Amino acid sequence: MILHLTDFSSEPLHEQISRQVRAQILAGQLADGDALPSIRALARQEKVSVITVQRAYDDLLREGLLVSRRGKGFFAAPISQDQKRNTALERLLERLRTVVDEARAEGLDNAQIRRVVDQIMEEK
Repeated sequence: MILHLTDFSSEPLHEQISRQVRAQILAGQLADGDALPSIRALARQEKVSVITVQRAYDDLLREGLLVSRRGKGFFAAPISQDQKRNTALERLLERLRTVVDEARAEGLDNAQIRRVVDQIMEEK
């Protein structure tokens, strides 16, 4: 499993890990039952704390994207189309909140933000 982590991001390392693993699972790059590296192995590979990887895996376990088998490790969970859609909507909502907060901080009002979103939707 290849991850691209950076210390220069405002996004914490455990969130970078969980976001990238989540994307690989939802894209089918990690299929149902595929084994993930152990917490220690991934921490060593990425040169991060074991606690950082543990937090990322815990987040993915809570989301139902990973399963843990005692003594065996962590595996990609089976993902339904509904789960893919719901996860994508949740992630979109998070990203849009950030963008809207930034737009408001720049002085844009709700009507202006809606117009920009409508414009983008019409482009596609």
